[in-house]
Amino acid sequence: MTTAVCPGSFDPITNGHLDIVTRAARHFDKVIVLVTGNPTKKSGLFSIEERVNLIREVTQHLPNVEVDNWGGLLVDYTTAHGVTALVKGLRTALDYEYELPMAQMNRRLTGVDTYFLLTDEKYGYISSSLTKEVAKYGGDITGLVPDHVREAMVEKLRPGEAPGEAQ
Repeated sequence: MTTAVCPGSFDPITNGHLDIVTRAARHFDKVIVLVTGNPTKKSGLFSIEERVNLIREVTQHLPNVEVDNWGGLLVDYTTAHGVTALVKGLRTALDYEYELPMAQMNRRLTGVDTYFLLTDEKYGYISSSLTKEVAKYGGDITGLVPDHVREAMVEKLRPGEAPGEAQ
């Protein structure tokens, strides 16, 4: 059985992320969307637990996709869970330059290969940080994130609250 991990902070998961996960699910027996970061540290818009729950909701239609979180080295997770591949989405050449050394280090340490999927052009400009910035100032993020995630963001970013302050 081939198991792939799609790692990231996913704060929040965007439609671009969801597209990569959906496409990966067609190529691997099992895909784990791995929310990375320190689970005890509160930073960003959503807590680790909230991110995991949002991702579970938006991937529930994909029977071979699971969601987990990890606060340590990715290579330790891959070893402990029998992961055979990592899947990363690439929007630009800058993403590739950032991801390449990590992919090479992960392969050196564990033998796990990284598969790069090119982002669908309709999602190429979307990032979690840009989406949060637009939402923070009341901009319309419809179509950038799944509807349920958009609703959760609007709730978190009620007037008077800023990312990292909302609980």
